Amino acid sequence: MSGPPGAPGADAGTDPGRGGDAPHGLPMLLEAVLSVGTDLELKATLRHIVESARQLCGARYGALGIIEPDGAAGGGRLTELISSGISEEQRAAIPHLPDGRSGILGLLVREPQPLLLDDVTTDPRAVGFPAGHPPMRSFLGVPIRVHTEVFGNLYLAEKADGGRFTPDDLALLRVLVAQAGIAIGNARLYDTARRRERWIEGAAAVTTTLLTGRPAADALMCVAERARLVADAAAGVVLQPTPEGGMEIVAASTHDDPGDLVGTTIAPGSPVLEQLLGGEPVFVEDSATDPRMTTHVRERFGPSMLLPLQSGGRLIGTLALPRRRGGRPYDAVDRLLAAQFASQAALALVLADAQHDREQLAVYEDRDRIARDLHDLVVQRLFATEMMLDATRRRGAAAAEGEAVGDELGRAVDELDSTIQEVRTAIFALQQPPSDAPATFRGRVLRETGGAAVLLGFQPSVHFAGAVDALVPAPVADRLLSALRTALAAAHRRAGVTSIEVTVDAGGDGDGGTVRLAVVDDGFTGAGGRAESGGRGTTVTWESAL
Repeated sequence: MSGPPGAPGADAGTDPGRGGDAPHGLPMLLEAVLSVGTDLELKATLRHIVESARQLCGARYGALGIIEPDGAAGGGRLTELISSGISEEQRAAIPHLPDGRSGILGLLVREPQPLLLDDVTTDPRAVGFPAGHPPMRSFLGVPIRVHTEVFGNLYLAEKADGGRFTPDDLALLRVLVAQAGIAIGNARLYDTARRRERWIEGAAAVTTTLLTGRPAADALMCVAERARLVADAAAGVVLQPTPEGGMEIVAASTHDDPGDLVGTTIAPGSPVLEQLLGGEPVFVEDSATDPRMTTHVRERFGPSMLLPLQSGGRLIGTLALPRRRGGRPYDAVDRLLAAQFASQAALALVLADAQHDREQLAVYEDRDRIARDLHDLVVQRLFATEMMLDATRRRGAAAAEGEAVGDELGRAVDELDSTIQEVRTAIFALQQPPSDAPATFRGRVLRETGGAAVLLGFQPSVHFAGAVDALVPAPVADRLLSALRTALAAAHRRAGVTSIEVTVDAGGDGDGGTVRLAVVDDGFTGAGGRAESGGRGTTVTWESAL
């Protein structure tokens, strides 16, 4: 039974003052509100919101534009547009994303208030819509807020029945976007937690890998590859400072062949270089067009992060993570997590380098112990045995019947002398500095004499004559160094040696010339035996054609 309009028991659905179709939209609104919170993945949640809004208001087209925060580079622009109601062919015909700064879309970004238009084509502000989009007339736009931040705008266009959007549609949409803001906030928290977890796992993997003792080149490559995978970047690149004041790419990880990335140099004085050397991160919206980027490889990349690898005020290098042109820009969360990863990776590199140094130090300490043991025990015993045999040989040589015995003892003494020289040479080799062997002949000579100084107790003086680095070929240099080691070992064996002079003379112009080595010490040459004189001072010479 029903009474007159407005009377108790009257049918609310027939009351023109109750909104007409609004009660019929409530079940759809409740269904839409429930559907937008069913997924924790941010992209899936945003697609649910667009589709639910389009169906709720009977719109033919719907889209959700995500706005870059004002505090970020390019703040206020649209970074992504999620659409519904157009086919893949129509979507492919749209050349580019709206800039979000002009026209109706820009108005909603600047003034985040609901906007209802009966015919968008007649509005003078209607510019900035992407070319290639199907024709639209009626338009409804509502901002989506997550807490106090405007996350983006929800756009509906072209009423499916050919009519126009009503205030009831706007009311339904405002309720939906209020719930959508909560769903987006939850999805963003979930997405941030997932991304943070991936970055933490990446940093832990880098630290574990670096502390296993891998070489420096492998360590840098590990940092580049892990960062690329976690950041979903097109490339992971590590740069290190050059002696000239620039920066050079020393490791690069890409989906395919890195090509000419490795070896690319940022020249000194580049604007981006000043920030990097100062320890400041650099965020680039488009590497190909940013004037700060000066390398030839910049044209293939778009959004990029360049993060300093520094620990304790020491700049180790820079980690660069560029994406392909047109790729998704890095947001504030990406930048924060990547900067934290770079800090941890730099610390891991420093720790790995320190661990390598400790291992090297342990090796050389052990080699030094072996050298001392050889010198203090083996060499001294051999030397004492040689002296006893030499004395026995001299006594046996006094008797006629002892001639054969004297010859045997002489050979034994000679063998012991050779053995002592070989052992001393091995001792000098053990005492050499770390494995960074000098590349020049001059440096190799200085290294040999520096190593001998450890056992001699003083530094031999070294003199060079002629262009030894240019004139002495490698085979001759190796033989000369062998003769030098033997001479230094012999000098160490002699008593009273307090100074040694080493002279390397590369005479001539390299065509028929000679190289001459002279090692002069002030030690005693021995008495009454195999030395040429019993005086003080010994000269050992060696000569070879160039």
